[in-house]
Order: sequence, then structure tokens, then C-alpha cells
Amino acid sequence: MATNTIPLAAEQTEHASRSLLEIIIAGGPLLWPIVLASFVMLVVVLERFVTLRRGRVTPQPFVKCLLTQVRDGALDRDGALDLCEENASPIARVMEAGARRWGRPAVEVEQAVLDEGERVANQLRRNLRVLSGVAQTCPLLGLFGTVWGMMSAFDAIAGESAMGRPEMLAGGISEALVTTAGGLAIAIPSLIAYLYFVGRVDGLVMEIDRRGQELVNLISAEAQQNNRGSRKKAA
Repeated sequence: MATNTIPLAAEQTEHASRSLLEIIIAGGPLLWPIVLASFVMLVVVLERFVTLRRGRVTPQPFVKCLLTQVRDGALDRDGALDLCEENASPIARVMEAGARRWGRPAVEVEQAVLDEGERVANQLRRNLRVLSGVAQTCPLLGLFGTVWGMMSAFDAIAGESAMGRPEMLAGGISEALVTTAGGLAIAIPSLIAYLYFVGRVDGLVMEIDRRGQELVNLISAEAQQNNRGSRKKAA
């Protein structure tokens, strides 16, 4: 009994200690695209984490400085444009588009803000489709690799030399399932990252829209007319 147990334990230890490279090789050629997709996902996730930082997209010191000075009358059209050009953040581009319509009707100023905001939103959503594509493609590649591996395994045991050796079938199935496991291992975090970044972009776009509307209410023709009326009454 002990003699049979020792080789079995050694065999289990050998299978458990397989390296990652050996597992990838065992998964077959269809596992390599999944590995490549994992590197693409990692690069996109890191790039989006850096790009979608709130301090980079909607820097609060700039926003508060611009709106406060415009509200207090300490900043005119040219000054607002210069301040926006110096900051060069996504929200600064939206504010600059609105400032270029300084003193025009509110509808015109708001439309300029909305148009630029749409362009900024599209840039913020850049590369998110890559994460969605990885999340959808990797499971299909894994399933295809598993089906292909199962076909190869059954073809192998169909030969006369494999008759009565079920361990060959078990080994073939184990190797075939590596592709499915690899596909799911990449697809799940990719989907989570995609949903997270979509939520972050939506939050940033809402904040840009809200701040842009505040600027519209300060620099439109109607707002300036109301301000002049208020100053005359106060005088």
C-alpha cells in the first residue's frame, strides 16, 4: 500500500508544481492570443487609471478659481480664455468653448459647452471598447480551444495503442480545459475594469456638464443683463 501511495503522491506534486509557462504550452496555440489579450488589458487599465484621474480631468483649483473670478467680475473674456489655455485639462477645454461665446445668448453658449463636452466625453471613453472586446472575446477563444483539445483527445484514445488507458483521456481533457480557465481568468477582471471605468467616466462627464452650466449662467447675455440690473438697483 505504501509503495503505491508514494508514486501517486509524487505524480500529484509534479502536476501541482507546473510552471505558468508549462501550463500555457499545455493549453495549446489558442491560449497564446488569450495571453496577448491579458497584456493588452493590463496596458489599457494602467493607461485609463492615469488618464481618468479626477485631478487631471476636473482640477478643482482651476474650476473654483475660474468660476469665482468670473462671478466676482474680476475676469473678462480674454482673461478667462488665457486661464483655460494655461490649464489645458478636459474641463478647461469645455470652459474655453463657452468663454468664446461670452456675452452671447444662453442657448448659444450652452450649445458650445455641450458640443465640446461631447467631444471630451468621447476622448474619456477611449480604449474602453478594448476592455469590452477582451471580456467578450477571451471566453470564446477559451471555449474554442477546449473544443479543439477535446477533439484531439478523443482522436488520440481512438487509436489502438490507447485502448484501455483512460488516463490519456483525463490528461487530454485537463489540457483542453486550460484554455477555458485562461479565457475566464482574463475576461472576468477585464469586464470588472470596463464597468468601473464606464462609471468613472459617467461621473466625470456629469461634473463637467454641471460646471459648464454654471459658467453659462455667469457669462450669457441674459446673465450679464441681470447682473447690470442688480448693480443699478444697488446703486
